[in-house]
Amino acid sequence: MEMALRKLAAEALGTAWLLAIVVGSGIMGQALSGGNTALALMANAVATGAGLIVLITLLGPLSGAHFNPLVTLTFMIRRDIRPALAAAYMVAQFAGAVIGVGIAHGMFGEALIQSATRLRDGSGVMLSEGVATFGLLGTIFGCLRFKPDFTPTAVGLYITSAYWFTSSTAFANPAVTVARCLTDSFAGITLASVPGFIAAQSAGAAMAFLVFGWLLKSPPAQISPENKTTPQRMAS
Repeated sequence: MEMALRKLAAEALGTAWLLAIVVGSGIMGQALSGGNTALALMANAVATGAGLIVLITLLGPLSGAHFNPLVTLTFMIRRDIRPALAAAYMVAQFAGAVIGVGIAHGMFGEALIQSATRLRDGSGVMLSEGVATFGLLGTIFGCLRFKPDFTPTAVGLYITSAYWFTSSTAFANPAVTVARCLTDSFAGITLASVPGFIAAQSAGAAMAFLVFGWLLKSPPAQISPENKTTPQRMAS
């Protein structure tokens, strides 16, 4: 019971911390960029990617550092986490995300809860969210298959790049998306845009689960010609 509570606390804390980084760096970047949107986005992207590396390294050994309901859902489908615990993870992630936005606002002396006015819509933006989420899940699955210790760095680097190569700036996370509709800052997204984002993210996650589930499937054991009783794995 205590271990489960620690896992949930790690998920809530990590997601809150992540949103504080995303929203806080967006506010700071916009304030210091002098109206240069590219500079503000760069600050936002670098802070988010660097923060993710630290958070996953710190909290990964406790909970797996999902910080994302779609990551938790796909791990549940893979039977890496029990359904009851997965459901609790998702609640902790959404709650933590909202708290993180409030913390970011508090640090900059703003109203703790706001209503976002920034509309993010269009087919290109929806495609971007699907692609961003597909790539995020692929990065996680690939690292877990071949290089687990590199997962924190790979996820941080991927998100940093996805801020720039997608027109949506790569939310790739339903908890993050919902929480960001509560900030009328550089990182905000209007409530009207949230359903489309979550639908696109879910589609991207489903595609990643299917594609990488097949692509990264462990090869069958092979019989060595020298010793037909000794199974060996094919080179990856």
